[in-house]
Amino acid sequence: MLTPLEIAGLTVRALDSKSAKDITVLKTEDLTVLANYFVICTASSTTQIKSLADELEKVLEEHGEPPHRKEGYRSGGWVLIDFGCVVVHIFLKDIREFYALERLWGDAETLDTEGFLDK
Repeated sequence: MLTPLEIAGLTVRALDSKSAKDITVLKTEDLTVLANYFVICTASSTTQIKSLADELEKVLEEHGEPPHRKEGYRSGGWVLIDFGCVVVHIFLKDIREFYALERLWGDAETLDTEGFLDK
């Protein structure tokens, strides 16, 4: 069984492998019971959103962490994938800017994603 931080790391690496942009990891465990981490990224198209979501699910399922829930996959501009302790948001750029989750969760610590990519 993976720790929440390990799941966040796998998430960052999977998203990066499919060219997600502006990957951000927010440590939310002290702020909400929703998740320990939120991972937010930007995709360049609805096709890339689906590709990112599919890759992420595949990688985490291979590590015994299937998603609990997935929302927005068919509707286009924003997909949310809930892995329990890690919630992933994949946005188109304009939708990410509109919802501004980083501002909404401004009290959360932002982790350095480069540290995940080095592993």
